[in-house]
Amino acid sequence: MTRIGLIIAFLIIILDQITKYFVMDYLLGGFVTITSFFNLVHVFNTGISFSLLSNNTSWAPLVFSLVGSLIVLLLIFWLYKSENRTHATGLGLIIGGALGNIIDRLVHGAVFDFLDFHLYDYHFPAFNVADMSISVGVFIVIVDSIFIQGSKKKDAI
Repeated sequence: MTRIGLIIAFLIIILDQITKYFVMDYLLGGFVTITSFFNLVHVFNTGISFSLLSNNTSWAPLVFSLVGSLIVLLLIFWLYKSENRTHATGLGLIIGGALGNIIDRLVHGAVFDFLDFHLYDYHFPAFNVADMSISVGVFIVIVDSIFIQGSKKKDAI
């Protein structure tokens, strides 16, 4: 299962960095309206999720990268103990997304976000492929824990 998770993580890192590179190069600091509810934007997030703890201090990218790296190490250990493909897939998505954002922090000093969904004047915080990967991965791990692994425990009782 470890191999499956690590392959997925690697593919997510590649997809995340390629999309960021092309969008960053294409937008050059601006934005493009795609539909009435979706734009491509050029935003750097110096904080964590939803720009929490956002600041412009020189040490923040390094601290956030170190904390993220420790979390990734714990997730890899969890992946090593994974017993099914669903769980390994979810953890691989989380690991890949976290590493994609860590790369941004180390290279740019912030995470590059470019997907902007909105409803009239309300804009959901901009995000990227790594963020989507983390969200989907967490959802998969939760569903696996409740419905797949949880049902196995119930059967054992």
